[in-house]
Amino acid sequence: MARAEASGLILIGWREWLALPDLGIAAIKTKIDTGARSSALHVEELSEFSFRGERWARFRVAPGSRRSRRHQVVETPITDERLVTDSGGNRALRPFIRTRVALGPWSWPIEINLTDRRAMLFPMLLGRSAITGRAMVHPGISFSLGRPSLRAEAMLAASAVSNAAVVAQTLKTKRGD
Repeated sequence: MARAEASGLILIGWREWLALPDLGIAAIKTKIDTGARSSALHVEELSEFSFRGERWARFRVAPGSRRSRRHQVVETPITDERLVTDSGGNRALRPFIRTRVALGPWSWPIEINLTDRRAMLFPMLLGRSAITGRAMVHPGISFSLGRPSLRAEAMLAASAVSNAAVVAQTLKTKRGD
């Protein structure tokens, strides 16, 4: 069942495959956490730079399984920076980005904070602010919407390479390389 009949909300499990198409991520294993306010994405080699007067983030992400060695570099604007309290009670200032999330056939914009989640089982956590009014979590099911198709992965990867090339060329032009 893809929708919760009585409420009109998407019915999802406590863990799901989702996509972040604007970042070129076609499939990432995600824990759905209604106890967490914000969503978080595991990133490596996070750095900040300025582009056209805006703050941008550059980072590496490995969207596949924990054993995957396939990484991609992502560049995207930073929309905010906020104090976030993790599950251990530790507070840290984290950068936030805004991007689209795709769950099955549904897609909408969300905010994600960028952090090191290497000690966690899932590279991404989808918090309640991303699903409020859109989805209902059933704690007894997993991966109810299936894994995004390999064809969609290939199309997103090609799009991400193309977008990265445009950004790289724009940066070179701006620097005068």
